[in-house]
Amino acid sequence: MLTFVGLGLYDKEDVSEKGLVRIRSADEIFLECYTSRLMGTTIRELEKYYGKPVHPLFREDVEQHPEEVLDCAARGNVVFLCAGDPMVSTTHADLRMRAGKRGIQTEIIHAASIASAVCGLSGLQNYRFGKACSVPFPQKNWFPTTPIDVIAENLKHNLHTLVYLDILDDRYMTVNEAVEILEVLARKKEIEISLYVGIARAGSGAPVVRAGTAKEISAREFGPPLHIVIVPAELHDMEREYLEMFAGL
Repeated sequence: MLTFVGLGLYDKEDVSEKGLVRIRSADEIFLECYTSRLMGTTIRELEKYYGKPVHPLFREDVEQHPEEVLDCAARGNVVFLCAGDPMVSTTHADLRMRAGKRGIQTEIIHAASIASAVCGLSGLQNYRFGKACSVPFPQKNWFPTTPIDVIAENLKHNLHTLVYLDILDDRYMTVNEAVEILEVLARKKEIEISLYVGIARAGSGAPVVRAGTAKEISAREFGPPLHIVIVPAELHDMEREYLEMFAGL
């Protein structure tokens, strides 16, 4: 049995009661550590909370060598943990399909996802979001333009864009870094982004939400990770008022 358990947005207490029951009754616990992370806790704290060891997994472990997880699931009860909701990442959908092909029973226990949390924090309406994109850290001779292409297409259709920010080992992209990268791409494509919304530490007791132009956002401090960015389309009156009240627009 392989159970995918979402851990929510920020710390160990965000998991559902149903998820916690599955975790504490599992034979093996694996934690995916590359698509996102719970910044309000540590693996050691999770182990203490669950009363069992937690085995961290990284991209190569899940995408290229998932045999350990699947072999354990073929023998007993295994939980696969991830921050947010388990099936927001296609990597996890692939793992579930691999399990299904081996005849391993699977279950999904959902949790809060940043994809929905940003709507409550920003006031931007869920049905007005288009395709999401990610901004990676630029590498030597590699500066992908996909993010600005997605944003431009969404703006063309008057849709907001959720922009995920890169994680590299212990380096976390900030709102400020992402906006700087997007502005470079926008100038090259001759696209104007008039408004950004930056969000930090969603799910914590003190999330930061700020809206403004690139210049205004770049001058603001968002604090520790995780961060995420929204590029809004034309605002409805209620969306604008919400951002004025809760994001300093």
